[in-house]
Amino acid sequence: MKKLNVLSSAIVAAALSAGAVAGGHSTVDKTGWPDSFTVGTASQGGTYFAYGSGWANLVAEELGVSGGGEVTGGPMQNMALVHTGDAAFGMTTMGPARESIDGTNPIAPGLQMTNACAMFPMYQTPFSITTLSSSGITSVADIPDGAKIGFGPAGSTSDTYFPRMLEELGVNFERRNGGWSDLGGQLQDGLLDVIAFAAGVPVPAVSQLEVQTDINIIEFTEAEQAQIMDAFPVSNFEIAADTYTTLDKPARSVSMWNFAIANCDLPESFVYEATKAVMSDNARMVNIHKAARSTLVENYDKNNFMPWHPGAAKWFNENGASIPANLIK
Repeated sequence: MKKLNVLSSAIVAAALSAGAVAGGHSTVDKTGWPDSFTVGTASQGGTYFAYGSGWANLVAEELGVSGGGEVTGGPMQNMALVHTGDAAFGMTTMGPARESIDGTNPIAPGLQMTNACAMFPMYQTPFSITTLSSSGITSVADIPDGAKIGFGPAGSTSDTYFPRMLEELGVNFERRNGGWSDLGGQLQDGLLDVIAFAAGVPVPAVSQLEVQTDINIIEFTEAEQAQIMDAFPVSNFEIAADTYTTLDKPARSVSMWNFAIANCDLPESFVYEATKAVMSDNARMVNIHKAARSTLVENYDKNNFMPWHPGAAKWFNENGASIPANLIK
């Protein structure tokens, strides 16, 4: 009888072990995992919302946890939401991330938002200018004095940096804010002269505009590009000709890197599994948005100041990255 009991126990143990392997996530320590999560994105019609909602749904499906994207004011607000834990995850651009960590985020001046951790590199955000072809504006120099320019949601990367860039180039304008889809409608209705986009390409609102009307996508001159790069934390970038049907050649631009962020207090295993879900199959991410072609392990080094979440750092270091210990929370 004793031998039978031992044998039965062994069979049960083997069955449980096989079940754990077959079930995939059964072996993951889920202690402290949230019942649900949100990913702070930005306004509808922008790349953040499309990309962020996509990876939120992917993580929810893979991890078996309810989750989704949330409309927000963009990178600055996302840093605040993730820092406080009002959002588990979010997305930010490296300029706003730096300002937030340094305590100069306009949402909460003086508050150093150090509880938002790096999770994974997303893509570069090019800065681009769109007008109606009927406006006659084909260059930055053509933008009329006092032009009404839409800069996206208040506090967004575009709203934070593009007005300063255009001022640097000597453009005088009236500032307008709103969601990208709304601003696209205002441009068509003649309420705006220009939209200054900072978003991963293709920007859904621009793609929609060029289906509905004739537009110009304005590139910077070499001198303008160099002047902006000297004054702001951006790098050179070309918008590929096949990004929009309007383009017949690459458009000269500048860009800033984006990173997904996680509340630093989230369980290591939760963030590890979420990072794995996003990073382990790039083709699946590219199906969500073409900008994810840059969501690759080798771009981990585009962050050199924001502390990494331990769960994310663990996955990256297991998969070819070399994140130093002093950059892990």
